[in-house]
Amino acid sequence: MVTLHLNSTSWSMNIKHQVTRLQPNEVRIPNKIDWSCLASTKFEQPDERLRLSLSTFENQRDCGSESVAAILFGNGSDCDLSLLTRRRSAGAVPLGAKYRLIDGVVSNCIHSNITKMYALTQFNSTSLNSHLTRAYSNFGLGKDHFLQVIAACQTPQNQTWFQGNADAIRRFLWMLEDSPVTDFLILPGYHLYRMNYQEILHFHQQTTADITISALISEQTNDKGFGILTVNSDNQVLNGSKSGQSDLLQVGSRLVENCKDNKCTTYASMGIYVIKKEALVKILKEDFPWANDFSSEVIPGAISIGMKVKAHLFDGYWENMQSIKGFYEANMESTKTTDIRYDFCHRDFPLYTLARRLPPTRVLDSLISDSSIGDGCILNNCRIKGSVIGHGTRIEDAVVIEDSILMGSDIYQEDLVPLMKKKKSTIRIGIGQGSFVRKAIIDKNARIGRRVMIINKDNIQEGNRKDQEFVIRDGIVIITKSAIIPDDTIL
Repeated sequence: MVTLHLNSTSWSMNIKHQVTRLQPNEVRIPNKIDWSCLASTKFEQPDERLRLSLSTFENQRDCGSESVAAILFGNGSDCDLSLLTRRRSAGAVPLGAKYRLIDGVVSNCIHSNITKMYALTQFNSTSLNSHLTRAYSNFGLGKDHFLQVIAACQTPQNQTWFQGNADAIRRFLWMLEDSPVTDFLILPGYHLYRMNYQEILHFHQQTTADITISALISEQTNDKGFGILTVNSDNQVLNGSKSGQSDLLQVGSRLVENCKDNKCTTYASMGIYVIKKEALVKILKEDFPWANDFSSEVIPGAISIGMKVKAHLFDGYWENMQSIKGFYEANMESTKTTDIRYDFCHRDFPLYTLARRLPPTRVLDSLISDSSIGDGCILNNCRIKGSVIGHGTRIEDAVVIEDSILMGSDIYQEDLVPLMKKKKSTIRIGIGQGSFVRKAIIDKNARIGRRVMIINKDNIQEGNRKDQEFVIRDGIVIITKSAIIPDDTIL
């Protein structure tokens, strides 16, 4: 038993929302709490004692947290980020000046007290595997708190790579079956949203469903890449369809009659599933051992054999990165001060990521407005408006950046000198003197020469110039990673 003696006259708001009062002098502590605020905590009566039982602290859990493990995927067929995923998986794409896309999903798990996570990776996974290992290797305390990266591999029994998310899980069922959990939470690791997974877990347990699917209330007819669900008044999923496919679920007239008797609504699936472990093993090993994809094969199959499939509705902000435009707008959320749909500066629900230990950004005689600036940047006499500037970015004199995303650099100039000599280029990493960048995405380690104009001068909506290290998507110019743009170029 630990006893803290804290004197004061009233509860401090920085701790009050984190604990639940049991008796006048006793509170219950959740698994995660910002202990640093205890120094300023105030209580209602002088000499009031806050009694913290370590056994209560260790044993108190949210609904189903200890019996649930999350399975994260770093890439998916619904995600199309063009050149940004040429050398990395979608989950590893930089976001909001300092994060990666997968950080949002991992942060959701941490805030929802999901402490067992498996990340299944395959396509262009080097960057993602490195980030997850470095950022979350010391996550939590004890053997029950972990994020384990499971990379695709070939075995004597199976010489092929993953054929889809269902196939990936099937390959590692031998490991997942040994996990001491009753349910698996399956998550695409490249979407941006803020969700407390305890809500869908509680719904899943209350309804005793075999499978629960998270569905988007705001999208009833637009397929977001995971199909459209037909849901009755009891939130039971009766049918489903996917763009380009018709009548995915051939389950007979009974479901059609049920839909006539009950008021049915269609919702877009978010690709988030809670599945009982025994149901997952049965459907992947016995019922549909050939199925490779959850949305188009496993879920329709589960309904067809009578499994209890429910839909849990979500009405918050959600961006699944189906396009460059969606990715661009998601980044722009970090620059907003009003009408914010996703708050990167949320006090009670922050994003976690790798601690890079970079120096503070240095700003010299520059004008910056409505922008997000990462650590370790050097900004010299430039003007930046409505832009996201990633860590390690160097911007020279008289540069103008408007409505753009600069992903920054992993290399300092001193480290780049040997590479510059090898490629016989004198262009420094970053944005050269006198350049103008408007509505563009510039990937990491790019070297933009002097007086370069990246402005989409011909107002092209779609264009391919991969041989020149840039493309145009949705009217946005994308400069590829490590590209070299010569002086006086106009794009």
